[in-house]
Amino acid sequence: MNTPLASFLSAMRQSLGNRLGISICLGLALVTAMTIVGLSRSAPGLATVAQAPRLVPAILNGSPVSVLYVTRSSDTVLTRCYPGFEPSLTLRAMGSNAEQMEGVLTCVSRQ
Repeated sequence: MNTPLASFLSAMRQSLGNRLGISICLGLALVTAMTIVGLSRSAPGLATVAQAPRLVPAILNGSPVSVLYVTRSSDTVLTRCYPGFEPSLTLRAMGSNAEQMEGVLTCVSRQ
């Protein structure tokens, strides 16, 4: 265990005394664990509770896209396209689950 962090923690423990050093090390470990848990909770997952719409970056067929999660039936989404284009919504099965549908919204030329 010759990492810079391990060396730093070992030196801090020796210089501050056993009890104080152990307390600081445990505090650092607790803060690190809380940070990791906090970051993992902010990742998008399956919606279990109705939430306000949110836009999440993702990859679709190797290309970057934005996924709009809408979980409340009362929400309305306004889509604006450049002049000469109009919104187009295509419905398809969500993955291998034919019972759950998703929509792909794009702006297509009016011609």
